[in-house]
Amino acid sequence: MTTFDDREKAFEAKYEHDEGLKFKVSARRNKLLGLWAAGLLGKTGADAEAYAKEVVMADFEKPGDSDVMQKLVQDLAAAGKPMEEHTIRKQSEHLAMEAKKQIMSEVR
Repeated sequence: MTTFDDREKAFEAKYEHDEGLKFKVSARRNKLLGLWAAGLLGKTGADAEAYAKEVVMADFEKPGDSDVMQKLVQDLAAAGKPMEEHTIRKQSEHLAMEAKKQIMSEVR
């Protein structure tokens, strides 16, 4: 193999690794967001965990975060605890940082 081939494989491996980390951070953030919302909805224990899984799965419906935001806005409104999407997004940003910390500590 040439140096160019080695370098190309290294870049591909790094890209794959980085994308995998992004996916894990996003999924963890959605789980944390689901647990946060579950608390607002009065869910605890297994019910809270099940709801968090629903939030994680909602992210696979459409590209981007709009599907997760829509689910949370609708669920909170249905429970009589309406919340603006921008408030949920702000919480999501905060939890994204926490999710990244958690994932990075697991990787090491």
